[in-house]
Amino acid sequence: MPGPPPLHAAGALELAALIRDGAVSSAEVVGAALERIHRLDGGLSSFVTVYDDALAQARRKDRLRASGRPLPPFHGVPSGIKDLNVVRFRTTRFGSRALPRIPLPFDDRDVRVLRRAGFVIVGKLATSELGALPFTEPDIHPPTRNPWDPSRTSGGSSGGSGAAVAAGLLPLAQGSDGAGSIRIPSSFCGLVGIKPSRGRIPNLFGLPDRRILYTSGPMARTVSAAAALLDVMAGIDTGRTHWAPPPARPFAERPARSPRLRFRMTLESRVTDTAPEVAAAVRETARLLERLGHSVEEGSLPDTAIDDFLPLWQDLIGGMPLVRWSRAQPVTRWLHEGALANRRAGLDVAARFDRLLATFAPAFATADAWLMPTVAVTAPRVGALAGLAPRDAFLEAARLGAFTALANLVGLPAV
Repeated sequence: MPGPPPLHAAGALELAALIRDGAVSSAEVVGAALERIHRLDGGLSSFVTVYDDALAQARRKDRLRASGRPLPPFHGVPSGIKDLNVVRFRTTRFGSRALPRIPLPFDDRDVRVLRRAGFVIVGKLATSELGALPFTEPDIHPPTRNPWDPSRTSGGSSGGSGAAVAAGLLPLAQGSDGAGSIRIPSSFCGLVGIKPSRGRIPNLFGLPDRRILYTSGPMARTVSAAAALLDVMAGIDTGRTHWAPPPARPFAERPARSPRLRFRMTLESRVTDTAPEVAAAVRETARLLERLGHSVEEGSLPDTAIDDFLPLWQDLIGGMPLVRWSRAQPVTRWLHEGALANRRAGLDVAARFDRLLATFAPAFATADAWLMPTVAVTAPRVGALAGLAPRDAFLEAARLGAFTALANLVGLPAV
């Protein structure tokens, strides 16, 4: 009979069960992950730093298990944190040389809940500069590459998370998503990535978030692991009318009976053409849904252009504090300059957001769910934006978010 899979191939839920039952120690699991990171990540650049106390963290988890105290759901399982998130007393680079590298004495909200869930945080994962682009190619380290084909991008901005999980360096990871930054790398790397509903996960900075585009979410190899991580990250809060209502049951708990859903499907975007192999995969998914008893019909969404959405993205990226913009990469600096120009011109970004929402929300409401490509094209080559003028580079990058950015605008969940 075949033996158990190697530790790097085991899923996060399986590892958590093995550690909880004493079949394997957290130190063994984390040690195996560190060995694989040190052996393989030089060719991927998924990590920007690996913590030298990771094994010590794991040994503390093992002592806690031996004490017989109740354990959280992911006790002793290794994971990483995207380098847009603050880990106490650790440097956060934000994928950029344009921000001060001052270790802060606190964890942000994502990190706090992941610690409470029992994870061993082994390091920080690569991101594009300020999370601005769907290519993880900041100028502070080599480009992050796709484990399935290192000549291709792993996507972004959670490209480090995608590459690390796909390569078996981690069983799952946290990401964040403002226009597709969880789903694009999940698509390119063959993972399950969930962008939760607006308000499902409180934003990191306690901001009024009715119009916020970004949210955090899980990236994993299986739906069950991603759903379990979403349960951990959600920590449902109440008090604002636009926050998502508590679910009837945990996301990881499958309903006894699946509802029959009415899907609408589109392959069309004004921003980019859908590649034939991508269209074929979507149509095959539609046939599978129909075999499972759902209905799928062709549909269309309102026509829009990149320039309709651009001021929202300029405001999000260009408004970040403490950035020394003269040291930023050209596309990021161009976004900041656009945000300044919009303010000088008196552009009301909030009103632009509301108009777009009023355009798209009714269209999405015409079905239980929409089926469309995650990304309309296959993973581009590393360096695909090199040599392009900033606006041209942004327009090329925006093709990857042609479908994903819509869910950020309307605040709907997407997987």
